[in-house]
This record gives sequence, C-alpha cells and structure tokens, in this order.
Amino acid sequence: MHYLAVKEKLQATLNKIQINRDGSPITNLKLAPDLVAEIERITEELEGLNPNLYPLIHSPHLLQGTWRLLYSTAREIRSLDSLPLGLKVGQVYQALDVGSKSFFNLAFVKHPLGVVSGYVKVTARFEPVKVNGSPLPDKRINVYFDKRSSSIQKIFGFPTPKLDPIKVVQARSPQGRTPCLDITYLDENFRIGRGGDNSLFILVTSEDIPEFHC
Repeated sequence: MHYLAVKEKLQATLNKIQINRDGSPITNLKLAPDLVAEIERITEELEGLNPNLYPLIHSPHLLQGTWRLLYSTAREIRSLDSLPLGLKVGQVYQALDVGSKSFFNLAFVKHPLGVVSGYVKVTARFEPVKVNGSPLPDKRINVYFDKRSSSIQKIFGFPTPKLDPIKVVQARSPQGRTPCLDITYLDENFRIGRGGDNSLFILVTSEDIPEFHC
C-alpha cells in the first residue's frame, strides 16, 4: 500500500534526526527550516493517505493504549527543551483509555549527571465533537485537563518514594477556549494529530512506560 511507503519515509527521516538523542521527542525548535518543511511535506502526504478515515466512528479501538511522542511543533513540547537547573527531558508518553475517555501525558526528566530524575504527569479527559455540521463525530476531540503532578523518583540514584509526587495542582486549559485535537492519521502503530493552533504531534505505539507505576 502506498501509505506504508510514505509512512516509512517519514519514520526514516525522524529516526535519522533521533541519532545521539535519548528518546526525547524532536521539535522544530532547533531544526533547519528546510528540514522542518520536509517533515511537514511528508506528514501532509501521509495524512492524505489515511487508511482509517473517520477514526472516531470506525476505528476508535486503534487509539487505545500507550503512545510515545516522536515529533511535535507544539509550544508546550518545545518548552521542554529549556528546563531549569540543567534538567533534560527524556521520553514523552501518552496513555489513552477509550472506554473512560481519559488519558495522561507523561514526560520523564533527568539531570545529565544523575543528580535527580523524575517526571511530570498531566491527566485529562476527552470528548469527541461534531464539526462543520456533521451529524457524527469525525476526527476532532475536545480536551479537558484535570491535574498536573511533578515527581522526583531518584536522587543520586536512590529512590525517593516520599517525593513521588512532590506537587499536584489543577491543570488549567488556555483561558477562553477549549483545547482540541484533530486525529489526521491513524493506523495500528502510528498516529498524527493537529492541535487547534495547527501544532503537530507524531506518535508511535509503545508496549509499556518504563520505570513508571500509576
């Protein structure tokens, strides 16, 4: 199938950039403009070949499970490139449960010298919505954030269960609007989404989230 060839091309492009990284998501922040444009071009081509149109109607089961973020242009993901105290972001996951219409985002962080490691977790609910007069939901979901927790799992390699979590606060949505996401490509192990500000998210399925317990 033609979409598989385009998907492989997009994955190969991202894998080439991922060399010498620790699994943290790629953002457009530090990439050359021509490379960002190439990623966008291939992504748009793949979106046009989506094998599962109307995913919220015909294939919501494909959303179920754990996903790892490969690439994003979203402001909240790009901000992870400039964490304080020398901390660096590691892998970023999303665990999604279709039955309860809920998910959580999880970003691992650590200090390069092993001083401290932990994660930031955001829980949320989602709701399929109808757009453009459609009688049924198509590909858009509204997102309602719940809580944001920060945790320190280890200090100098020693577990710190009393600091897991260290802080829990309400996660606020942008004032005056409800965040939304369009699922523009979906198959058994690959997903593309577009945020309300046209931010891009590219994810792959993951067997599990390492070193984390709900």
